[in-house]
Amino acid sequence: MASLRIAMPLALIGSITSIAGAWIGLSLPTHIAQMALGATILAIAALMLRAKKSEFPEVPAQDRLSAALGLSGSFHDPAMARDYDWRAHRAPQGLVAFAGIGMLAGMFGLGAGWANVPALNLLMGIPLKLAVGTSGLVLSVVDSSAAWVYINQGAVLPILVAPAIVGVMLGAKIGASLLRVVRAATVRKVVIALLLVAGMRALLKGSGVWN
Repeated sequence: MASLRIAMPLALIGSITSIAGAWIGLSLPTHIAQMALGATILAIAALMLRAKKSEFPEVPAQDRLSAALGLSGSFHDPAMARDYDWRAHRAPQGLVAFAGIGMLAGMFGLGAGWANVPALNLLMGIPLKLAVGTSGLVLSVVDSSAAWVYINQGAVLPILVAPAIVGVMLGAKIGASLLRVVRAATVRKVVIALLLVAGMRALLKGSGVWN
């Protein structure tokens, strides 16, 4: 439930802009970065709440770039016990969106799965479960590119990174297993709930309400 054909061009543009974003992020005041992050996440959550048929978006026709990149196929959903055909559209807009997402990921020094999934699902018409799986693949490329900027600037604390990596890897394995058996509608609700919590937390921290 992840597509290399989707992930590779998006991860390439995102990794380039994430490096630029990391340099910008190091120079921004912390509270401004936090508030910008919170506002962005809440805006994405609002888009997902308003979107209809986001579990399996309807794509009437592909644009030329999507067709040229072969952004179509099928995937098996064990929870529904059936195969789903899919095809992407708006590839040029998707590349622009992931350039911006890479910039934000680098600026805020965090994984941008909160933005990847809505961009893949709402903008490019990728089924929600496939968008979630592909997002993890994109993250592994984009975030590792920006990380080197922070490492070279001494902005990484190994004593915190090591246990965090262990926890993230365990959580990712559990999440990937659950994704196979959970219905797409449930995944959508969980994604929106996490976006709302993360967005409010970042906004409150940036405004000084949450210390």
